[in-house]
Amino acid sequence: MTLVAGLSPALAEAAEGYATANVNMRSGPSTSYPAVTVIPNGTPVEIHGCLADLPWCDVSFYNGRGWVAGRYVQTVYQRNRVYLEPRYYRPLGIPTITFSVGNYWDRYYRDRPFYRDRDRWDRGPDRRPDRRPDRVDRDRDRPDWARPGRDRPDWDRDRDRPDWNRGPDRIDRDRDRDRNQARERERDREQARDRDRERDREQARDRNRERDREQARDRNRDRDREQARDRNRDRDREQARDRDRNRDDARDRSRDRNDARSRDGERERNRPRCVPGTPDCP
Repeated sequence: MTLVAGLSPALAEAAEGYATANVNMRSGPSTSYPAVTVIPNGTPVEIHGCLADLPWCDVSFYNGRGWVAGRYVQTVYQRNRVYLEPRYYRPLGIPTITFSVGNYWDRYYRDRPFYRDRDRWDRGPDRRPDRRPDRVDRDRDRPDWARPGRDRPDWDRDRDRPDWNRGPDRIDRDRDRDRNQARERERDREQARDRDRERDREQARDRNRERDREQARDRNRDRDREQARDRNRDRDREQARDRDRNRDDARDRSRDRNDARSRDGERERNRPRCVPGTPDCP
């Protein structure tokens, strides 16, 4: 497989994500490319772009740069954590990019030991190096039984082949490995779901606490308003009582003055009149 086109230098702003397992960051979008470093589980990464035809994304990890499979990276979409899939690229602002060994390795891996094999890797991760010119000479000098298509003697056949590479045992190991990887992925997904549920519960508790605080503030405001209305009613009643007392006092004083004037007039009318010539009359 040959990947063509260069990595665009003007990429959109990197999206944020985090690794969901201890995963290799590689120098290209395939497990065949050399590993650059290991990203620990839960470590934040910056997502610079993803391939359109392969589930691999270009990420930054601290000062490193490389490629990670999308099934090992999660990001936040609509307040939920999701694995990187093509349907999330556009909503998250993740650009679709291409990969070229020459441009990418020149930019990031000049100081890496595998950089000297750049020309070989430029032909694709699954291509083997070309056969060396002296391969024909070596084949010509081999004994007949060692040449391609010839049977090897029984004493040498499978002597150096390890037991694990034979028959059903290898198949069982591969099956166990696949099962373990599937269990690990399911465990990671379950842990992510548990974190999401816990986050949702915490957010619900926060909303309930905020609602309770708002209701308490409303009750306090209503109580303060009722107390203010009670104070105003008491003040109005006190002022009305004062007005009534003042009116009663004024009425009583007016009645007393009228009574005094009436008594004075009565005394004046009852006082004996002076008859001239009487001893008491001057």
